[in-house]
Amino acid sequence: MTASPPPTTAEELRGAGLRVTAARVALLETVRAGDHLGVEALASGVRNRVGHISLQAVYEALHALTAAGLVRRIEPAGHPARYEGRVGDNHHHIVCRSCGAVADVDCAVGDAPCLTASDDRGFAIDEAEVVYWGMCPDCSTGRSS
Repeated sequence: MTASPPPTTAEELRGAGLRVTAARVALLETVRAGDHLGVEALASGVRNRVGHISLQAVYEALHALTAAGLVRRIEPAGHPARYEGRVGDNHHHIVCRSCGAVADVDCAVGDAPCLTASDDRGFAIDEAEVVYWGMCPDCSTGRSS
């Protein structure tokens, strides 16, 4: 028995109810290939793949991809928004106070324990956002990135 191949980016877009365009395909692939990239870096990556695209078109496509659950937007306090392709799980982030580097951090123990609040105040919690702050290895040892 052979496993079916993973869906193409275009198939994922269609499956999420989005129109398939070269820019959206390039953007989703750039987000997934990147590491918590900002809008400018994503726009540059898309331009490298498909040519000219306006920054406004990138923002609009990111909004659509985020609303469809294909991309996750994170915005650590005091930093511009970043985007990642890791969706569908409840992971967190660690941010360097010096250079702003962002990395994924899985929940500390068990199966998404952070979704059990000490007092949910009647809310049906489906996601928790935890941001750890500190110094990345390069900044804490004085190396430049």
